[in-house]
Amino acid sequence: MRIVIVGSGPGGYVAAIKAAQLGAQVTVVEDTEVGGTCLNRGCIPTKTIISSCDVLSKTRELGKFGLELNGSVVPNLAKIIDRKNKVVSIQVKGIRGLFKSWGIGIKEGRGVLTSSRGVEVTLKDGSREKVEVDRIIIATGSRPAEIPVFPFDGKNILSSTDALGLTEIPKSLLVVGAGVIGCEFACIFRELGTEVTMVEMMDRAVATEDFEISELLERELKKKKITLYTEVGVEKAEVRDDGVHAFLSDGREIVCEKLLVAIGRTLNSDNIGLEAAGVQKGKRGEILINEKLETNVPGVYAIGDVRGGMLLAHLASREGLVAATNITGGDDVMDYRVVPAAIFTSPEIASVGLRQHQAEQEGLKIGIGHFEFRALGKAHAMGEISGFIKIIGEERTDRILGAHIIGPHASDLIHEVAVAMRTGRTVADIAGTIHAHPTLSEGIMEAAEDLHGEAVHVPKE
Repeated sequence: MRIVIVGSGPGGYVAAIKAAQLGAQVTVVEDTEVGGTCLNRGCIPTKTIISSCDVLSKTRELGKFGLELNGSVVPNLAKIIDRKNKVVSIQVKGIRGLFKSWGIGIKEGRGVLTSSRGVEVTLKDGSREKVEVDRIIIATGSRPAEIPVFPFDGKNILSSTDALGLTEIPKSLLVVGAGVIGCEFACIFRELGTEVTMVEMMDRAVATEDFEISELLERELKKKKITLYTEVGVEKAEVRDDGVHAFLSDGREIVCEKLLVAIGRTLNSDNIGLEAAGVQKGKRGEILINEKLETNVPGVYAIGDVRGGMLLAHLASREGLVAATNITGGDDVMDYRVVPAAIFTSPEIASVGLRQHQAEQEGLKIGIGHFEFRALGKAHAMGEISGFIKIIGEERTDRILGAHIIGPHASDLIHEVAVAMRTGRTVADIAGTIHAHPTLSEGIMEAAEDLHGEAVHVPKE
């Protein structure tokens, strides 16, 4: 079985390794670098920078921990970016090493489908090579959307990719969009000392999350002196001698050193030969697939961002496993019911399952359990007490419908609930499980207990 995978992001490279493990002859086509957006221009770079910011934040609170520092700690963005580049390089070498160990070939260039069984690769030196295969997986991902009102110049008006290459800390920054990317970058640059303003067309920050999460995050942003304007858009942006002038839909004008566009992503489904192969797309350019991740053309599969839906690296990786299994003769389907997600703001946010308003819109009778981190001894020991854990359950069956966390290590804690949901466990199952003390995980147990009115560390109403 000869398989070509176009794209080597978290979907493509995982699919390649899985298919090779299952005995296929695998070739990966990549026009930039293995690891895709997530590793080179997204998840890993931002989290590495956030880690530097977390250390910086802790140094500002050394006195609270009984520590004294003779001198000052100041951020050096050039060195922070250098560390980020080193971390990315190590991960890239890791993937290339895995490819070598599993006998996976790499063709470095741009791949275009010529048919349902052929891919033409334009290599880095300009030459072209045709590859005939038995199966194809399209994993070309997405990129920051280019919006006419925001002409990216890499210096003044920035995409998220541009922001990862800055080596000097801007004095002021306007972030357009208070979603996942916008809020993460706002927290990063504010910690570095930048004056940050955010503009969001929706009525709240991280509008895709549960409303209580948005409320607490907005309070935390205010504490950090990050200005947030909601229900307003940017109609025009001009670069002038004194900075970028942004003209808002409510008549306000904001002047900043740099403007970061953190709204919208474009799916990489154009100019990759879909028409030649007969592969169908939807209205947004998403490649249409079935539950086995196969397109309308037998033998051609699509995974990750390019198929639309939730644009999450870990979801793309799961799709890669499913597609590779099916291509090599297996029978697997994709299950989107339990997909945890995390936002690396300060504090962190994580969620899985239904938001409260979604459960109510479905007409479900629900119970809600809350538990605040400030009630945990471990949170006080860490000096991180902001935030809460919220669990939503169905009253009739005690089925877990969703969970939402904002606070320390939210991105790690959410998986206990995700496993419970996927395996059909109930709220009572979590509440009845002994949790080690002192840990942050105790908050999950207490939130589950609270849903039944049984939490020990919650005051009597």
